[in-house]
Amino acid sequence: MSTEPLFSYGTLQLESVQLATYGRLLNGTPDVLPGYVARTLHLDDELVIAVSGLTQHAMASFTGDASDKIVGTVFALTTQELANTDDYEVSELTRIMVQLRSGARAWAYVDTQHQSADQEDSDDDAA
Repeated sequence: MSTEPLFSYGTLQLESVQLATYGRLLNGTPDVLPGYVARTLHLDDELVIAVSGLTQHAMASFTGDASDKIVGTVFALTTQELANTDDYEVSELTRIMVQLRSGARAWAYVDTQHQSADQEDSDDDAA
């Protein structure tokens, strides 16, 4: 079964969200997303709030500053699980392919308004 790498820095790391979104717990590998900072996103999406139990989520915003970083976890998801993640994430975030500190490339959900110019075209690949 083929998998897609997903860099998670927020609620997708919570067991309750993983069980609700994927029906299983995920195993992951720590990694870092450079050039981004985590900002607070205030939610009004009742489904996401119900699943996560939180009204505020982290949102990755591109800064381009090499000293900025977000620590997270890379999970291997099936194509269906990645589609489930698209359904879970809110419209203020878009899925793009990013380069992590380890050198690995992975999908990540970032602030639609603050993504790097060279990564804006990656959104066309998102399902």
